[in-house]
Amino acid sequence: MKIELIIAWPGKYQQMKLEMPAGSTVSDALHAAGWAGREDVSGYAVFGINAALGRVLEDGDRVELLRPLQLDPMQARRRRAAARQR
Repeated sequence: MKIELIIAWPGKYQQMKLEMPAGSTVSDALHAAGWAGREDVSGYAVFGINAALGRVLEDGDRVELLRPLQLDPMQARRRRAAARQR
């Protein structure tokens, strides 16, 4: 089955297409790509939906490596609201 792995950070983009055996997991795909154990990753998603390392992949799945949040969304909203009040 064909799997696509994507890392998209500001100013940096990597994509890798892999041929994996049926029953492969997110973890298997990361190891095959050499992307396992990256410290700049906070999670994983398959087509934008959070996925655990043990999730079994299907043909055509796109695995996305997620970066950590730069700012808590609630804190960002408070900053925008405060800026509007000035």
